[in-house]
Amino acid sequence: MKHDIKMNSGLRVYLRWPAILGALLIVMNIVSYTFHVACGIVVSIFVVLYFIITFLLYQRYRKNIVRDLILFGSGYAQIQKQLLQEMLVPYGVIDDTGRILWMNDQFQEIVGQDGRKHKHLASVFGEITQDKLRFKEESALFHSVFQERNYRVSIIRVTLNDIVDSLFIGEKADQKVSMFAVYLFDETEELRYQREVEDERLVAGLIYLDNYEEALDSIEEVRRSLLLALIDRKVNKYISSYDGILKKIEKDKYFIVLKQRHLADMQKNHFSLLEDVKTVNIGNQMAVTLSIGLGAQGDSYIRNYEYARTAIDMALGRGGDQAVLKAGENITYYGGKTHTLEKNTRVKARVKAHALRELIESKEKVIIMGHQISDVDCIGAAIGVYRAAKTSGRRANIVANSVSSSVKPLMERFYSNPDYEEDLFINNEQALERMDSNTLLVVVDTNRPSYTECPELLRKARNVVVLDHHRQTRDVIDNAVLSYVEPYASSACEMVAEILQYYSDDLKIKSIDADAIYAGIVIDTNNFMNKTGVRTFEAAAFLRRNGADVTRVRKLFRDDMMDYKAKAEAVKNAEVFETHYAISVCPSETSDNPTVIGAQTANELLGIRGIKASFVLTDFNGKIYISARSIDEVNVQVIMERLGGGGHMSVAGAQLPDMGVEEAKKKLKDTIVEMMDKKDI
Repeated sequence: MKHDIKMNSGLRVYLRWPAILGALLIVMNIVSYTFHVACGIVVSIFVVLYFIITFLLYQRYRKNIVRDLILFGSGYAQIQKQLLQEMLVPYGVIDDTGRILWMNDQFQEIVGQDGRKHKHLASVFGEITQDKLRFKEESALFHSVFQERNYRVSIIRVTLNDIVDSLFIGEKADQKVSMFAVYLFDETEELRYQREVEDERLVAGLIYLDNYEEALDSIEEVRRSLLLALIDRKVNKYISSYDGILKKIEKDKYFIVLKQRHLADMQKNHFSLLEDVKTVNIGNQMAVTLSIGLGAQGDSYIRNYEYARTAIDMALGRGGDQAVLKAGENITYYGGKTHTLEKNTRVKARVKAHALRELIESKEKVIIMGHQISDVDCIGAAIGVYRAAKTSGRRANIVANSVSSSVKPLMERFYSNPDYEEDLFINNEQALERMDSNTLLVVVDTNRPSYTECPELLRKARNVVVLDHHRQTRDVIDNAVLSYVEPYASSACEMVAEILQYYSDDLKIKSIDADAIYAGIVIDTNNFMNKTGVRTFEAAAFLRRNGADVTRVRKLFRDDMMDYKAKAEAVKNAEVFETHYAISVCPSETSDNPTVIGAQTANELLGIRGIKASFVLTDFNGKIYISARSIDEVNVQVIMERLGGGGHMSVAGAQLPDMGVEEAKKKLKDTIVEMMDKKDI
């Protein structure tokens, strides 16, 4: 079909000026008639001659005008094409399938062989497939690598429909036509310089000896200086190998500065200093361990130092003997495979007890909260804090929405006792109503906001105290005015029992209180078999002196027949994975308290010869609960951390929402295999 080319609208108006002027002449002619008829006739003759001459000139020179316009446009287009062809920026045109339609010299030089080898953009930059070209915006930016060079690929959509419509008269194109303009920018050198600048950034770090006093006490006095010298030499040699600066700021603390490019090697070797320093032995009965905290990727040196302080606090809060790297908001843990060393000194417990008393006495009310599905350790610790608050004459309540069936016999003793308020245990709504600026919130047996009974209560509280024995993770309660987290402790009840000894001389623990706190220690230590130290027995002895009765506690926590059968079935159906790992599923429909049964099953499985760690999965309330246990060879805490949980080296757990039992079991197995391959366990 033959089409006439439309003229540009501006040019069309320009060519119409003679007609517009002719209209003015007609008006002038009409006006002239009003003055003199003869004059009007003369003007009319000239107006007619004007229109005839203009029409004849337009008809004669119209083709010449269009021809000259086309020649000018063609010449201008050739200049544009030449400029595009020789443009220093690599430029090309592709269609909506990614096929290269045209490219300039620079683009051809990059792809090679005049572009004949690469007919599609995806053959040059594999990441830019046809699906990637279906972006909704006018342009898109991609980063890709071709022949060991890094390129920033800018793609701009060019819609041709308007161009086609403006060029042709008559029928318009029915099909939408789109092309893409592609610009390439070589950013290889830019990225290399960025990496060099990033690698040269300084990293701040702190190294603390975990058991400085205990290690010195374990050897004779004449060898102590030699032990310290050997430790200093190990630390100095390690930091010097990475061109770092080491400064001893205290007898058991070091400050280090090194370049960020060395972090990758340190991480690859899992901070070998952690294991190297343990080899220092000149007769000391206790191996020396240390903790490392590193801060990187901060916007200033001060920020990196703050990150290092946070990292070392987390390393110590998790039990020491590990390295923690805080790079911006990302936190990575290394080490922590040995048992936490118990501190013999009680100075810290005494200081925390006095601080807790001052905080309680500065407020009118105290609300105590534990974790979801409160267990015996949680309730026992809460009762201990309740007794401290009552000693100071403050009103206290315990938040307990959902508790396991094994805890109910213990709580019923308080419900039926006239010495305790009827509203001793309250729910979330009541706690939120009572929370105000003059209320102290005490969180026990957890340090993770998402695990608390009422996370909203944390956001509303202005004064928060945390008492916990679990290792810290990146998800911690960060607005606490007092935080006492000791991973060496066997239970939260042990920590509370120590605090009560130093809280006040007027404090008198009732026998029912002592039973609850003692029960928490018994349950969490599996009858003093797990994580039991000297201070655990000292706390138990203190509670026994205050009326705790072993027989009463044992009667409180006897299993009923259905729970015992569920535990037996879980043990029966356990499978051995990778020779040393027992994995089982606890039936949840036969018991009101399946998570506790799962924990008990995990403890039972450790009694099987050759089993280093046990994992029991329980499907309860739309989540998969995993109870993990070990004796001494496997750190189940680091395994559970990979699954979003935490705990201790020998006692840990995790919660997996929106997942079935088989899927959770597969994820657990994959995690164990991956960590075994990387020698993380």
